[in-house]
Amino acid sequence: MPGFHRRRWLAITACLSVAFAVSAFGIWGAPARSPTPVRVAAGVPVEVAAAERRDVPVHLTGIGTVTPFNTVTIRSRVDGELQQVLFSEGQDIRKGDLIAVIDPRLFQAALDQANAKLQQDEASLANARLNLGRDTKLGKDAFASQQMIDNESSSVDQLVAQIAQDKAMIDNAQTQLSYTKITAPIDGRAGIRLVDQGNIVHAADAGGLVVLNQFHPISVVSTLPQTDVPAIRAALAAGTVEALATSRDDGTTLDVGTVELIDNQIDPQSGTVRLKSIFPNKADALWPGQFVDVQVLVATLKAALTVPSDAVQRGPAGPYVYVVGAADTVDVAPVKVGQIADNTAVITDGLTEGQRVVVRGQYRLAPGTRVTPSAPAASGS
Repeated sequence: MPGFHRRRWLAITACLSVAFAVSAFGIWGAPARSPTPVRVAAGVPVEVAAAERRDVPVHLTGIGTVTPFNTVTIRSRVDGELQQVLFSEGQDIRKGDLIAVIDPRLFQAALDQANAKLQQDEASLANARLNLGRDTKLGKDAFASQQMIDNESSSVDQLVAQIAQDKAMIDNAQTQLSYTKITAPIDGRAGIRLVDQGNIVHAADAGGLVVLNQFHPISVVSTLPQTDVPAIRAALAAGTVEALATSRDDGTTLDVGTVELIDNQIDPQSGTVRLKSIFPNKADALWPGQFVDVQVLVATLKAALTVPSDAVQRGPAGPYVYVVGAADTVDVAPVKVGQIADNTAVITDGLTEGQRVVVRGQYRLAPGTRVTPSAPAASGS
């Protein structure tokens, strides 16, 4: 029995040794785990731009209507058959071009008749002068009475007056004949033909034959508030005032011209004043009846402090911008804003040159927020 207990004791000791070794390996032999890294919060991505000084043009913008520089309704000045139409609809016509012909035969006959009457009266005058001269000589020898001489002298005077009347009739007949050839009084573009060839036209017809509109140059009549009158007058007094006609759809510049005049009165109902601007319209970008925006350059702000207009935000206390500090944290800066145009805002107070302002990404910002700044895209500059 003593041998049996000894073997049992040895087995128990062996099992305890194995268990201790396994436990020790689990505590000291297992590889150590690496500590969890501490994450640093990333800044809010924003686009920034620096406040800079530059010359800024001051424009006054109003809605304008394109009107022809000149408009002429071509009408016949005599009655007759419209024999020829020598223009095409939509054609550019030069001043003096023949555009229509009316039957000239009646007017040519009247001219021929007036010329014949002149020749007849000139022959009668020559005969009357011969008689007067002959009888005047006879009167010196008492072979012709003074009354006869006086009568013949009166006949000569009457025929002189008749010849003057004949010449006037010839001038009138020539004028009436010239009206049978209708020429363009201005350079312009023909519209839709109103009378077809072969119709009888009259001088009293209201519609006319065609309407000519002058496109080169062309004018635009626009309106501005009455409060802008002093600025416009000052600009006109200083010299030529530039005007830009821009599309109301996408804002593209259609043509560049000059302000011709400011109207001599303000509309009391709308409180606006009309301006007339002239544009060369070489590319035919302006068309009569078209609505455009007219930007009038009245001044230029020299070395004005500017930021992109997207940087300016509106709050209960007024406009403000987010300024990026040296540690890439933002702060709110109240500003006073002047003109905002062409994606540029003029800052009159609240910023200094070179300060960085947030252009995009403001909706996630608050004072003290850390940001990751980047330059704005080209379209937003």
